[in-house]
Amino acid sequence: MNLPEEYIAQMKNLLKDEYDEYIASFEDERLYGIRVNTLKMNAEDFAAKGLYELSPVKWCKDGFYYNGANVRPSKSPYYHAGLYYLQEPSAMSTAAAAEIMPGERVLDVCAAPGGKSTQTGAALKGEGILVTNDISTSRTKALLKNVELFGLTNAVVLNESPDRIADRFPCFFDKVIIDAPCSGEGMFRKDPDVIKAWGKKMTDFCISTQYEILEACARAVCGGGYIIYSTCTFNPDENERQIEAFLDRHTEFELCALPEEMGLEHGRPEWTVSQDEKFAKCGRLWPHKNKGEGHFVAKMRKNADGDRTSFNAHENNKIDGFEYFEEFAEKNIKGIDFGGDFETFGEKLYMLPKGLPSFNGLRVVRNGWYLGDIKKKRFEPSQAFAMGLKGENVRLTENIEDYDTAVKYLKGETLETSLDEDGWTLVTFDGLTLGWAKSQRGRLKNKYLPGWKWE
Repeated sequence: MNLPEEYIAQMKNLLKDEYDEYIASFEDERLYGIRVNTLKMNAEDFAAKGLYELSPVKWCKDGFYYNGANVRPSKSPYYHAGLYYLQEPSAMSTAAAAEIMPGERVLDVCAAPGGKSTQTGAALKGEGILVTNDISTSRTKALLKNVELFGLTNAVVLNESPDRIADRFPCFFDKVIIDAPCSGEGMFRKDPDVIKAWGKKMTDFCISTQYEILEACARAVCGGGYIIYSTCTFNPDENERQIEAFLDRHTEFELCALPEEMGLEHGRPEWTVSQDEKFAKCGRLWPHKNKGEGHFVAKMRKNADGDRTSFNAHENNKIDGFEYFEEFAEKNIKGIDFGGDFETFGEKLYMLPKGLPSFNGLRVVRNGWYLGDIKKKRFEPSQAFAMGLKGENVRLTENIEDYDTAVKYLKGETLETSLDEDGWTLVTFDGLTLGWAKSQRGRLKNKYLPGWKWE
């Protein structure tokens, strides 16, 4: 590895006797991770399928290692069914440390491409509110696709600054996840291109950005709520010392111990200014000690008085053509509670998470569950609507059992069907939703989203 001399000196100073072991880890094979979407299947049943050679990730009960040198899980109908997310194993630790519970309000403030948001959304089990945000307009495209692919029905996707979100919703969120922009030292082994961007100028920019994000999120989290802060770097200025400075500024927060069963290495109090032993409560993952790349996690609780801030729920205004959706749902859908509020943008119809306040004035990419489009005297369901449904939720289902036929559907081809009824049909593979088709006279007219087609 062509590591900068300044970086080598930094790591020798930090690791001392451990340095040689750390450098030797660059010769180890890269590790690959896969995390199960528990909205679709539990981890035990997924492992029992025997799709890939798996071993468990200790700090994430839904995560596994797989042999990425021999298999490509992204080229599988199971991937297109949203059954799993491909994620670097260490990165699974952040949302695991958040210990998300159904019904909570969660903000994932630096979310793209969506690993932590999909992990959080699965843990919410369709209850509560997930606000997933990224300040980069281009990166929100991947974030949105992963949210929809996973079948998350209670998520709002934003393209905003953390400061504007906090201004709009102070003391609103139970959990705020910050996977902060960082110098990326923990990813050097996985992606050598990250090394080229490393340097003091970049690190100083990251430290400043982390400070600003933390300040905003301190306002956004409610009393009794938590901030979960993480980076994929080793630098104490971005980790323990960043948290130390934050706690000095915000005495209403306290550092929390991470669950011991996660098996993370402790933080390094000796790298802080105060050398206070409480900073051992932070968590670190080291490539020479753990099966993953470099990662840092800290969890802080806000002890300020007061409950979560309440906002007026979104007003459910009259929607022109809503009766066409009602007709579609009555004819085709069962077992789904459509008792929430609804909103339209143009002809697009959304069902909002229950209790969602108005987001007017913020850059909203997706405001809840995108159900479909209200056309002239008809309703056409969306791909996102399909991905939030299961076979038992629809009147007509076409379940594909073989791989090749599933690929044909994912390529947009017309299929034959044994259905003796015509109408909107949910196409599934091994019982897992792929998308819509329209049954007509023994054939399935393919309605799979063109932008998602199998390449």
